[in-house]
Amino acid sequence: MVVDAKIKRTEQLIDHSRELRGQFHNDPHRPMYHFVPPSSWMNDINGSIFWKGRYHIFYQHNPDGGYWKWMQWGHASSVDLVHWVHHPIALTPTPGGPDRDGCYSGGAFVTKEGLPAFIYHGVPDGTCIATSDDDMLIRWTKHPSNPVIRTTKPGDPGHEKYIVFDPCAWLDGDTYYALIGNSIPGLAGDTTSLFRSMDLVKWDHVGPFYRSDRRWTEADEDCAVPDFFSWGNKHTLLFCSHLQGTQYYIGRLEEDRFHPEVHGRMSWPGGSLGGPRTLLDGNGRRVLFDWIREVRGQNAERASGWSGVMTVPRILSLSEDDTLRIEPVPELAALRMHPRVHRDMQLTGDSELVLDDVRGDCLELVVSMEPHGAHEFGVKVRCSPDGEEQTEVSYDTSSEQLMVDVSRSTLDRSIQYPYYRNLASNSPNYRNLQALERLPEEARTVVVQKAPFELAARETLELNILLDRSVLEVFANGRQCITQRIYPIRPDSLEVRLFSRGGDVHVLSVHAWDMAPAHD
Repeated sequence: MVVDAKIKRTEQLIDHSRELRGQFHNDPHRPMYHFVPPSSWMNDINGSIFWKGRYHIFYQHNPDGGYWKWMQWGHASSVDLVHWVHHPIALTPTPGGPDRDGCYSGGAFVTKEGLPAFIYHGVPDGTCIATSDDDMLIRWTKHPSNPVIRTTKPGDPGHEKYIVFDPCAWLDGDTYYALIGNSIPGLAGDTTSLFRSMDLVKWDHVGPFYRSDRRWTEADEDCAVPDFFSWGNKHTLLFCSHLQGTQYYIGRLEEDRFHPEVHGRMSWPGGSLGGPRTLLDGNGRRVLFDWIREVRGQNAERASGWSGVMTVPRILSLSEDDTLRIEPVPELAALRMHPRVHRDMQLTGDSELVLDDVRGDCLELVVSMEPHGAHEFGVKVRCSPDGEEQTEVSYDTSSEQLMVDVSRSTLDRSIQYPYYRNLASNSPNYRNLQALERLPEEARTVVVQKAPFELAARETLELNILLDRSVLEVFANGRQCITQRIYPIRPDSLEVRLFSRGGDVHVLSVHAWDMAPAHD
């Protein structure tokens, strides 16, 4: 009887598994070649590391399907940055432990002993450490001294000096350093606190790591999920503001103090990017992974059975003028199918050209265009034949902006692109969301995401567009990228069009590929 019951239960699981796979496969919004969790919720990328020839990513995950509840660390690995293997949960809360209410965001580093290590925010007690002696990074051991940096309470020595929040850490010589917290009491704007340790157990508070410059960020932005790395004599602080998403500083490190010299963003009002992490791989490449959030609302996400997507892996590099270059990893070319090429086309005046042999919802496009008088020009994707649904990627020559217009991306009126993304009620910036929601809808909804982008004189606009159902990533000339979510509901919204406004455009070439699925 016990065997019969087990057989019945197994067959039920097989049926349910087949049904769920079918639901995911037929979901018009679930990406096919971007990384997504096996099911349920994901957000911030955590603890990415290149180890023993494999790329490992960890991510905030609730495998039970809820929303912001008992957060854990999902785990996947890859040998090619294209195909990912899902592994068992890496970190889960310990009942009665310092992380009993959730293992929240953090980073990875390698200890003096050569072991991979995590530093993460354990809720409610504070910063925690875990290490692994497993080459596949499946098994992790939490440090018995956790929390190594305790969440402060009124009356504690550090209560007015720092906030304990999502950390990152690195080893420099024989000293460990960590950035702890997304803001500092008494200091306006984004900043974080520096700690150092010799043994990962006793951590000394050094002080503020940098002072925020109001030229670059708004007064209520914070420095969440920081990631700090070196380019030699220059350093980059990558972080996410709860208000505006992923951004970075480039500057110099002097006597335990970071001095930002350049600021840039990877998400702008109306965007949906925020939860980055990088790694240095075996080829010396700095590889970025980031979380692309949904804008469908919690009920739609839970009904679909999944939420959250990772960007394609991106290569970051520092140019000679200390600006950041950003490009998709070349390994993605392995997914290209059915190549098509168009060359030497002219768009005159205010015109539009349908590419009859290029259509679909999983595509890569590489488009080279030169304005010959046009003040705005670009590419439209996911167009219905009558234009009722369409998403517009364009360049404005007068404002020098790369833009993605989602005003007609979907007929689903429940989809909104807020100026500030939805925040959890325990967010330090929740008060801003409450104030924002009191505004009229038209005052708080952004339908065109705009990124600054300057073309040099006689420089060709080179667009690399990655379209994957509800995900759109647009790279421009290797130095700018806009990420957006789109949710067309018409099954015929598959056309690709070129367009110009206010003058002529010379289209040097269009290369197009269908993209093969990278997962079930």
